[in-house]
Amino acid sequence: MSGEPVTIQGAVCPPPLQHRDRIVMGHGSGGKLSHDLIAKAFLPAFDNPVLRAGDDAGVVRLEICTRLSISTDSHVVWPLFFPGGDIGRLAVCGTVNDVAMMGATPLYLAAGFILEEGLELAILQRVIASMKEAAAEAGVQIVAGDTKVVQKGKADGLYITTTGIGSVLDGVDIGGALAQPGDVVILSGPIGDHGIAVLSARGELGFEAEVQSDIAPLNHLIAAMLEAGEQIHVLRDPTRGGVATTLNEIARQSQVGIVLRESAIPVRPAVQAACEMLGFDPMYVANEGKLIAIVGREEADQVLRVMRQTRYGEESVLIGEVLAGPKGRVLMKTAIGSSRIVDVLMGEMLPRIC
Repeated sequence: MSGEPVTIQGAVCPPPLQHRDRIVMGHGSGGKLSHDLIAKAFLPAFDNPVLRAGDDAGVVRLEICTRLSISTDSHVVWPLFFPGGDIGRLAVCGTVNDVAMMGATPLYLAAGFILEEGLELAILQRVIASMKEAAAEAGVQIVAGDTKVVQKGKADGLYITTTGIGSVLDGVDIGGALAQPGDVVILSGPIGDHGIAVLSARGELGFEAEVQSDIAPLNHLIAAMLEAGEQIHVLRDPTRGGVATTLNEIARQSQVGIVLRESAIPVRPAVQAACEMLGFDPMYVANEGKLIAIVGREEADQVLRVMRQTRYGEESVLIGEVLAGPKGRVLMKTAIGSSRIVDVLMGEMLPRIC
């Protein structure tokens, strides 16, 4: 159509309104506005032959492997942008990391977007660009997706759900139930950065905190670790619930005890100051670019050395060891020589940060 008004027996029909700056309900209708949004916003950023086919599902060809690692996650962080990251980078890295923690090579992602009516298209495009950059860094392709629009006030601008798939090579056996007495616990760097960065962006700290979120894809770090040692028994990313809750999950899965050294656990001064002011324990604050590795003692030094040679493992440290008991418990050796129980997070300490 030319876009000129059409006259039918004296009636004049104006051309359809073109919504260019914000999301409207029509973007979720499945009609022209939906197709235009996909064609102009999503396809240019995520373009690949699988996605370009435009079918109901993406069909991919995997190299010969006997096992797949599959994970899905929903991301509802607010604000959408914060120091060191945004919801788009979070959505890609979070799922890439979950897949990689099984010792897998992440290959493909699917992404679902819940858009709130009134969301500025410029904001959506910033998020998409961030996802494109994160996917390229991780070496994965986004091969399927979906978009829905909800009424204004029904979402915080934008929610994203991502599903990832990766291949697990034969001989790689990693899981939360595989920690063994005598293993050591390695942490890839300082904790609590992500949670405090998000709170800072909300203005909820009451002071300026020079903290950047640690969001990062960790699959290349894990690949280097797997090349360095064959006794990597457990890998986990301590996101919601932090390091303390993650280690409790491992202790219970493996029916072992874990003892940590308080003085060995790294926390940046700005994060420590924010936690002290708010009454938080950094051990329970979320991270999005750190991992916990439980490794056989004989290979620990070698694995640690390789980790420190990578971009996201430069600050890796040994923080504890695995014992036969007390089964399912995590203990902390404090700086004054006493011991205390480190339990799981009870209730909600930090709202909506991942």
